[in-house]
Amino acid sequence: MKAFLLYRDHDFDPQRELPLNEPALTQDLELNTLFNAMALGDNFIFEVARKTVLSSLGDLDTILYRQNILKDCLKNPLIVRDIYDIAIGAIESKKSHYYWFIGRYPSSILYTSVGMMQALVVFLKKLKNIAGEHADKFESAGLTTFFAMLNQELSDEYFASVQDHLRELKFRNGVLMSAELGRGNKGTNYVLHKLQDQKQSWLGRIFVSWLERIFAKTMPAYTYRIGHRDEMGARALGELRARGINLVANALAQSADHIFSFFNLLKTEMAFYVGCLNLHDHLAKKGEPTCFPLPVAPGERRECFNGLYDVCLALRLNQRVVGNDINADDKDLVIITGANQGGKSTFLRSKGLAQLMMQCGMFVPAESFCANICHGLFTHYKREEDVTMSSGKLDEELSRMSNIVDNVRGNSLLLFNESFAATNEREGSEIAWQLISALLEKRIKIFFVTHLYEFAHGLYDKGIGNAIFLRAERQADGGRTFKIIKGTPLETSYGEDLYNSIFRTGN
Repeated sequence: MKAFLLYRDHDFDPQRELPLNEPALTQDLELNTLFNAMALGDNFIFEVARKTVLSSLGDLDTILYRQNILKDCLKNPLIVRDIYDIAIGAIESKKSHYYWFIGRYPSSILYTSVGMMQALVVFLKKLKNIAGEHADKFESAGLTTFFAMLNQELSDEYFASVQDHLRELKFRNGVLMSAELGRGNKGTNYVLHKLQDQKQSWLGRIFVSWLERIFAKTMPAYTYRIGHRDEMGARALGELRARGINLVANALAQSADHIFSFFNLLKTEMAFYVGCLNLHDHLAKKGEPTCFPLPVAPGERRECFNGLYDVCLALRLNQRVVGNDINADDKDLVIITGANQGGKSTFLRSKGLAQLMMQCGMFVPAESFCANICHGLFTHYKREEDVTMSSGKLDEELSRMSNIVDNVRGNSLLLFNESFAATNEREGSEIAWQLISALLEKRIKIFFVTHLYEFAHGLYDKGIGNAIFLRAERQADGGRTFKIIKGTPLETSYGEDLYNSIFRTGN
């Protein structure tokens, strides 16, 4: 049995390697704030959310597949959480049998496997009951297929057959087995045989025994009984019994492991959707909007959204945060300039977070959102001064930029935040221009927050058709609205406003 709730045709791999730039993405986009909101203190959900969000890039079909499943989850949150709890219960049940695996004897393996199977069957029945009662409430391809699989595989006949086999494998009436004599008169080819059905009435057993004595071929039968105090004989008999049940014990252990693996994968894949439910509940309580984005192919250039906000900022603040409306369709380059502390970095982070959330199949923090998916997401943010650095800040920036260039490929998204400001205006502008020109030739989509006026205004004067210029809005009195609007680059970042707000004496 397979859940297939994160991919249409294969399981989620929790051991899949994350992108090489995962530390930078986590730091620059403040992703741990997002993962903590999804996990609500559950370390397992935190790790699943982290690996799912950071490793899901570039597959349009998978995005839409997960979106539809998540829509079903949002409509039926209690049922989804029940399924997740059942998977947890099944996995926890293994702990009560785990210590038996210390032994390598077939009898201990068989005993443990029977106990595990009996426990797992209970949880399989709970899943079957949910499928039978609630399957008609779900519409997505992933969950309808999942419930159909449960109804087909977990029939009443299946459960009855499992219970019969488990009852027989307890061998309450002894073990019937055969063997051949091999080299040196050692036993070989041990075969376990099914005992006569003990449910038959005593009169029926007498009748069958009478018929067998009449019609059976005459074969000699030998019986050997071990004395009550014959320890060596009992040990030898135990070894014979172990050889007879060895194949059965191993087969049952593999069956238990298979079902346990199913529950483990179900828990893993459902954890992502439970994390999404947790996040959605948190944002809904704050009155923040969410929507399911419209993703398009990587080769297209779509960037249109309304009310896009920084979800991590919203999770930290008590009040609602400001959203932005932008239409940058058919653009490869977005330049953002304007007043200090006007919301530029927050806007850039909101774009990066929304891109990651869209590409792993989640809702996004906006009223509406449409963008092309990308083959990779990279960030190049300024870093604070580090006294342990063996070189200057500019060298450190260029080193990080070199690593990005080595790994970036066409139709990726690159977010710059005040890059190359560690040198003078002219040199920083020249470095930025050379990089941007090369990246655009390779079809890299770029969002660039900058205070380099020579760089930004130079691009504006060139009249690049595939570029759009945005600016942090500033009111006439110097107030910040934290809105990002279309506007030409300005020569000042209004640092004087900040000076006055900090050092104003009130005279």
